[in-house]
Amino acid sequence: MTQLTRRGLTLGLGAFGLTATGLTAACNNGIGSGGAAEIDARADSTVAHMLQAYPGTQDLMNRAAGMLVMPVMTEVGLGLGGSYGRGALRIQQVTVDYYSAASASAGFQIGAQQYSHVLFFMSQESLGQFRTSYGWAAGADIDYAIAANGDMLRAETTTSMAPVIAVVFAQSGLRVGATIEGTKYTRIIP
Repeated sequence: MTQLTRRGLTLGLGAFGLTATGLTAACNNGIGSGGAAEIDARADSTVAHMLQAYPGTQDLMNRAAGMLVMPVMTEVGLGLGGSYGRGALRIQQVTVDYYSAASASAGFQIGAQQYSHVLFFMSQESLGQFRTSYGWAAGADIDYAIAANGDMLRAETTTSMAPVIAVVFAQSGLRVGATIEGTKYTRIIP
């Protein structure tokens, strides 16, 4: 008979969390893919879906200095968890750089999901800070544009003045809610 101890349980959950994060990174969202062309195709499809589902994002897109399109973020968790995805930074609808996004989490959580998100940089200053930083992390300074009544996207007056606005959409899976707070974005060469 095997006796379960707190240390054994903690080590087991830690190992699971590392495995889950590794599996997340190995999901079919860019790793080992066709590189830049595949990321661009997914970004095009994501933007088209966003504009069709949330026409209000067209105004954000027109006013933004740039936008980071993350077509597929895959997130898993069981006690410990993580998320990973790759996307394209676009200025005036042209891809200028590629980024990966990753996060780790701990706490009461179980499940897996995939979602898309777009960061709208509403000023040249916020875009410049993002592009010149190594490992920019999403924090409390990001405002979210939310879907009201299931279909219309609203950006409140305070949100529309924010330096960075996030739109999270196309969620599917067995987890409730998606947030990008704590996600670290790093420039990559696909």
